[in-house]
Amino acid sequence: MSWTVASFARLLDEEFPPSWAEPWDRVGLVVGRPEHPVTRVLAVVDVLPETVAQALDLGADMIIAHHPLLLSGVSSVAAVDYQGRAIHDLVENRVALFVAHTNADVANPGVSDALATRLGLTDLRPLRPTEDGRGSGRIGRINPMTLGEFAHLAAAALPVASWGVRVSGDPNRPVTTVAVCGGSGDSFIPDAIAAGVDVYLTADLKHHRVSEQLAEGGPALVDAGHYATEAPWLTPLAAWLRTRTGLEIIVSDANTDPFRFHACATLDPAT
Repeated sequence: MSWTVASFARLLDEEFPPSWAEPWDRVGLVVGRPEHPVTRVLAVVDVLPETVAQALDLGADMIIAHHPLLLSGVSSVAAVDYQGRAIHDLVENRVALFVAHTNADVANPGVSDALATRLGLTDLRPLRPTEDGRGSGRIGRINPMTLGEFAHLAAAALPVASWGVRVSGDPNRPVTTVAVCGGSGDSFIPDAIAAGVDVYLTADLKHHRVSEQLAEGGPALVDAGHYATEAPWLTPLAAWLRTRTGLEIIVSDANTDPFRFHACATLDPAT
């Protein structure tokens, strides 16, 4: 079968229906002529100068991105900022752009399934289920270990930022049940509490909410970073697309976490 932008986008819309996306989200086909052929696809988390350049270098016909390039309304796509330049680069080089964001978050399997699998969780179920069996986040079981051991496992298994993961809780706490949510999962802390899990791993946790949770008891909290908790999804997505289409699907090796290094205080300023 010969694939076009239209047929490839239709396949993705069937797997990740736009109706599943949050009302504020902007998903689906963003750039591309429906009739143009697709033979090589690059899967990325973010549409940034480095991932657009990578798509052009690889000769990709389409980018599948998790995060929208254009999330807010615009009145101009002039090439005066990175978004406008990206659109011009894509259009001029006949590279289509498709976004699956919050509709991929709640898919089954979706973003949180990939995160849970990367951590070795089993017996998965939604953290906040919907009536049709999908839902946000996942809860699963893991071989018994301490919270400290789980934190080190997460730091090794995920493409975390240079400072590793942030942990709130007793490092000696036993862990057998884990909740996860790819991306910003601060709002699902009450669901993790209600589920009675030992630890909840997500990203973008807020200071005051974590402080309250630490004071009140409940699950330990692990913040592994936004990029690190969503990037694992690209691998099973690419594998599924290869099986369905027979096309070359490449997972980007560009780490687009915006936090690139960390600094620690030292006793000797000269060291």
